[in-house]
Amino acid sequence: MSDPTQSTKSQDIKDRIAQRQVLTLKELFRAEKDRVATLASRIEWPVGEAGDDGADAPRAGMLCDWSKTHLDATLLGDFEELADVMDFAAAREALFAGDIVNVTEGRPAEHIAQRGIGNDAATEEAAALHRRMKLLVEAIHEGALGEVRHLIHIGIGGSALGPALAVDALTRDLALVDVHVVSNIDGLALEAAFAACDPATTLIAVASKTFTTIETMTNAASALKWLGDNGVADPQGRVIALTASPEKAVEWGVDETRVLPFSPAVGGRYSLWSSIGFPLALAVGWDEFAQFLAGARAVDEHFRDMEGRENLPLRAAFADRYYAEIRHCQTRAVFAYDERLALFPDYLQQLEMESNGKRVTAEGHPVTGPTAAITWGGVGTDAQHAVFQLLHQGTHLAPVDFIASIAPGDDLDPAHHRILLTNCFAQGAALMAGEQGKDPARHFPGDRPSATILCDDLDAATLGALIAFHEHRTFADAVLMGINPFDQFGVELGKRMAKEIEAGEGDFDAGTRGLLKAAGLD
Repeated sequence: MSDPTQSTKSQDIKDRIAQRQVLTLKELFRAEKDRVATLASRIEWPVGEAGDDGADAPRAGMLCDWSKTHLDATLLGDFEELADVMDFAAAREALFAGDIVNVTEGRPAEHIAQRGIGNDAATEEAAALHRRMKLLVEAIHEGALGEVRHLIHIGIGGSALGPALAVDALTRDLALVDVHVVSNIDGLALEAAFAACDPATTLIAVASKTFTTIETMTNAASALKWLGDNGVADPQGRVIALTASPEKAVEWGVDETRVLPFSPAVGGRYSLWSSIGFPLALAVGWDEFAQFLAGARAVDEHFRDMEGRENLPLRAAFADRYYAEIRHCQTRAVFAYDERLALFPDYLQQLEMESNGKRVTAEGHPVTGPTAAITWGGVGTDAQHAVFQLLHQGTHLAPVDFIASIAPGDDLDPAHHRILLTNCFAQGAALMAGEQGKDPARHFPGDRPSATILCDDLDAATLGALIAFHEHRTFADAVLMGINPFDQFGVELGKRMAKEIEAGEGDFDAGTRGLLKAAGLD
């Protein structure tokens, strides 16, 4: 921390917050008649063009309702003061300016530039690389590489979780190309993709920032062998490389015209907006991919321009800090009441826990409290009949986020979607209200917090907005803690030790040696 008193000041604010007597959720609703208006706000973006009569373009958006959390005017003021002490405005400005915010690796974080906002040089480079990707996507759709009906996208971590989420969410009705995302080195995952694809009409996308990731490159080699073994004369000619190391891809054998680079300053878990989004663009078409970027940009503009509690990702981070640091909640649950968002909790696990699961500040000093909560979740209504028992009656306090869409994703009887939404809203109400029963087994304590993001619809722009909202929420949370959300050195230790085992090197404990011997790997 550049200001030696910053840590003391921030701790003083947290101590003050911890000493406050906070009303229960039911008491807050009784005391604050305008609570919903204060804590439920929308982020919107235009859909379509303005009318010839001068009417504004129609707008869509999402409602971010934090009214069922314990935030009140006093707590919001406290957290706004904490944001000032932690130089949130300066950190946000540095992010958008393209300054070095990933201090341990000496890099900016250029994912917002992929959406056309921020540093001019970075946005110009991103636009040029997008044009290159667009040309290739359109050429494939027009048959330049022959008939293409399948894409096997091979990556790991952010190079796979983002594409898997986006493709699953946006291709339920129609996909121009059938996409299969493979990340696991377990051969069963790759074999499942092979079984679903015709090698004669399949492309392989290899997504790796360094083009050296062992899991990805091993899977890629096996995919090439599969193509060759099944009559494809030029397997290398069926490969598209998505990488920040284009020279490595060319060395590996990918034709330069089929290499789609992205900036090294785009982190893996923030990379879906770059060429890592190629499988989405190929599956839904470039116009839809452009809408995906536009929805994210609308949230970028909101996050850049709004201050304090009116900044909705920052407001969400205030609640995150309150429950993690003051109420000592170790987890936060996320439940998507929409089958199209089945992979969203998995995506958020990496985004939040890899970004903010740190134990030192950006300057390398030990943190003084808990950092990221453990993110977990599932899909409603399935989860209601499993984990919600603990949420309602267990001894752990776990804040819950609900995500739903007003418009259904199906064409069945409207009763399906009505029941889905009523269950979503009822769960939040029940967590807050609880129920006092004479039978202890039927007692629900209530006063359990939840937030709801209610989307008008779940289209490409909305999905982009949802992801960008959580990226900025994660960044704001990091700033309030004084940590760097853009490195991930904790990922590297186990990978390095695995390489030592593979090379027959390393001095391992007796337990690990025993496992290696039992598996025949010694």
